[in-house]
Amino acid sequence: MADERETGMALNPRYDANGLVTAVATDATSGDVLMLAHMNADALTATMTTREATFWSRSRGRLWKKGETSGHVLHVRDIRIDCDQDAVWLIVDPAGPACHTGERSCFYRRIKGDGLERVD
Repeated sequence: MADERETGMALNPRYDANGLVTAVATDATSGDVLMLAHMNADALTATMTTREATFWSRSRGRLWKKGETSGHVLHVRDIRIDCDQDAVWLIVDPAGPACHTGERSCFYRRIKGDGLERVD
């Protein structure tokens, strides 16, 4: 049976043992998946307040606003949360490539056999 977190209207994220939820960003125009990252409570609050995607960088151990050095900010149109509130979906207007490699999306390769191939 579903609980209030799953059916109610209160925001109550289910953070994991590290205090994180998974966040996926998609392009508002094309619907393409741009990137996947993680958010803690402060990152989610910053994103909700500024409407610019902010994440928790596990490698840096700090908040990280997408585009803070590159200028490739993800402007947030809509924020959704899944049924059990452990994943966030950001629908964004990207100001440049989303991937640190310079690719439009972090998902620019597909698995083919035991290797990878570029998706154009």
